[in-house]
Amino acid sequence: MDKFKVIVVEDVPLEMKGTLGILQTDIPEAEVIGTAEDEAGFWRLLRKGVPDLVLLDLGLGGSTTVGVELCRRAKDAHPQVKVLIFTGETLNEKLWVDALDAGCDGIILKCGEMLTRSDVLAVMEGKRPVFNEPILRRVTERFAEAVCRQVRNREALAEYEIDEYDERFLRHLALGYTKEQITSLRAMPFGVKSLEKRQNELVQKLFPVSKTGVNATRLVVRAIELGILDIDNLLPDDE
Repeated sequence: MDKFKVIVVEDVPLEMKGTLGILQTDIPEAEVIGTAEDEAGFWRLLRKGVPDLVLLDLGLGGSTTVGVELCRRAKDAHPQVKVLIFTGETLNEKLWVDALDAGCDGIILKCGEMLTRSDVLAVMEGKRPVFNEPILRRVTERFAEAVCRQVRNREALAEYEIDEYDERFLRHLALGYTKEQITSLRAMPFGVKSLEKRQNELVQKLFPVSKTGVNATRLVVRAIELGILDIDNLLPDDE
């Protein structure tokens, strides 16, 4: 691979030293044109020369939001620059999503093998997003969980003969809608009495043994337990 210019942004001296050592030893194509320990230092470097790659620690000065915003501004100003994120936030998945939304080209968690030649070259070759093994494992787990929930949901809908109106009715009950509010939805052409009848029919389906004392709340909880509703994907329809 041809030479490429790199700026490293890291506020922990020991980790900065380790990153520079990896670049020098394992990735000789990387020419470090500057290092910065904070946002101000990065912008000073950027005014002197635009790199091909920014290795960016998110937790600058103890604030992860600074790193995300720096990434966003850098990509807005120089879309061609690759940004590879470092973060020690190994449990903050929302932060990873924020970094991807800010336009980063990859995320490296500071655990396991922190930075490898293959990760850096993958970013430089335009592969996006690039993750190291710990985050890739987490992403794979989340994907498997999502697929299993979808399969369980489809099977439950078929087993209990839940049509689209049943699902929509239960979902909006779970979101706190009253029957009157549900009747106002464009995709629900029913009156309150029809919804009450539908609720009774759902009780018959979901509580085949004991049907007494089943209110709307208990019905919704049962639908979640059976996989008819996915508690992580309860979104209202357009009204």
